[in-house]
Amino acid sequence: MNNFLKIENLRCGYSGKFMLNGINFTIPKGTFAGIIGPNGSGKTTLFRGITGEIPLRSGSVILNGKPIDKLSIRDKARNFAIVSQTTESLNIKVEDYVLMGRMPYRSYFKFLENAEDYEIAHKYMKLTSVFEYKDKLMSELSGGEQQLASVARALTQEPQFLLLDEPTSHLDISHQVQILNLIQKLNEDLNLTVLMIIHDLNLASEYCNYLIMFDKGSIYTQGSPSEVLTYKNIEEVYKTVVISLTNPLSLKPAVFLVSGKTLNDKKL
Repeated sequence: MNNFLKIENLRCGYSGKFMLNGINFTIPKGTFAGIIGPNGSGKTTLFRGITGEIPLRSGSVILNGKPIDKLSIRDKARNFAIVSQTTESLNIKVEDYVLMGRMPYRSYFKFLENAEDYEIAHKYMKLTSVFEYKDKLMSELSGGEQQLASVARALTQEPQFLLLDEPTSHLDISHQVQILNLIQKLNEDLNLTVLMIIHDLNLASEYCNYLIMFDKGSIYTQGSPSEVLTYKNIEEVYKTVVISLTNPLSLKPAVFLVSGKTLNDKKL
């Protein structure tokens, strides 16, 4: 389906506080899309509206032709999976944590995993490089390893749509690249549709093929990284002076910050 995810006239938020208004965009199947914007611009509120964590005041969220708010909890879990910014440091074995992703596929009177559940969980644990930690406790893993286990659990749900809420925000550059390389590969190999909130504009540019820039509760602009990440757009939305050049290998925008001292010294 061309419009795999369709957001139409969405309005949601918190009474007397922050509210998203008039949000419209579509994402074709197999897109790797990024949501960018300053703190408080509405990125997380959008995610909570999409997933049903907060109710819609008006508008609709259509996933693969079906309104998300009409799906049962089980059907939601079979259609999309969520990876949050941080993973709880639980005293549970990594294997058991990842196997939780198979819960939407259990019958109501089935309490134990079967061979297929283990096969699927192990497949994604190997893909995310956490299989070697399967007998360790989640609390024994580093932050980056916990996040990879969280991705493995989400993929074990076998979703068509993956939502990631700043999955690399607390990680070093090595783990950031490891996780985003994996998501990019799955996006290409499995035609997995991805929508990711991300703060780092250079990571957003390098990995996403479509960007939606939020500002003050509405969409400021959307399009390819080259269309969105112009210095004019960034300076207008982020109120920060930047230089936007082209990465010579990927041919995508690369954003450079300019310090106040440099501005004063160069009198830009």
